[in-house]
Amino acid sequence: MNFFLETLRLLVLSIYFMLESLVLLFVPVRKKSVAGEIMLITGAGSGIGRLMALKFARLGATLVLWDINQTGNKETAQLAKENGAVRVHAYTCDCSKRQEIYRVADQVKKEVGDVSILINNAGVVTGKKFIDSPDSLVEKTMEVNILAHFWTYKAFLPAMMASNHGHLVTIASSAGLIGVSGLADYCASKFAAVGFAESVGLEMLALGKSGVKTTIVCPYFIHTGMFEGCQTKWPRVLPILNADYAAQRIVNAVLEEQSYLLMPRSMSIMNAMKNILPVKLSVLMGHYFGAFSLIDHFTGREKKD
Repeated sequence: MNFFLETLRLLVLSIYFMLESLVLLFVPVRKKSVAGEIMLITGAGSGIGRLMALKFARLGATLVLWDINQTGNKETAQLAKENGAVRVHAYTCDCSKRQEIYRVADQVKKEVGDVSILINNAGVVTGKKFIDSPDSLVEKTMEVNILAHFWTYKAFLPAMMASNHGHLVTIASSAGLIGVSGLADYCASKFAAVGFAESVGLEMLALGKSGVKTTIVCPYFIHTGMFEGCQTKWPRVLPILNADYAAQRIVNAVLEEQSYLLMPRSMSIMNAMKNILPVKLSVLMGHYFGAFSLIDHFTGREKKD
């Protein structure tokens, strides 16, 4: 195709997609059914992972729950059954270990079947300034928050590609879009998670696997205990999100096959501003919104045996 036709195609489709996006602001998107789908959620033993499991349980999905916390994971499984789940399978899995991910993935494929919706939700946070972060915790952050995504994709994506049907969901963070003082390793892992998910999503399109969908979720702090002690300077503009609200928004994004979900909506504006404003003005905005002191009072979730 020559330059003129390529350019004409670009202009016509650009106008069409812009109009489509405008219409979708006012017209509800038809939600897909997940009944009968085999859905794996990592980090399902507590927090957003548990809330998502309970909400998807009501929609008829077969749930496969992974967590390193065996007790919490079993509690989620029981709650899911009480919420209407027909099939629930709980597996203890340390997502910081590649071989354990592969081992448990093989067990899932033999005992449950091929996963068609994969939600990489498991995450850890160090909560220390970079120079004070122990090497072991930095490594753990990268192993759980991003390397685990590589290994779960390796385990479950081939079956999705073979059937041209599936959904890859990445629970990243607004800290995967904008750097935050005191969260260097966490931001690095979440930036990587966003880039990895975007890249694989484009690979699926390039390979003609348009039936394999990708959803990338980038929320601000969620009130689950993971970022306990963190404070937001202007809660009306950047509120710490209610966990149940955040989980429902994620579920809706999956059902509507949204490519990206940023929460709250103000994060979309802030992300756009970061990319167009001069660096010094971006730093000034960071001061204004409290990005330099967000984790000064971080305590994190209380550790339980």
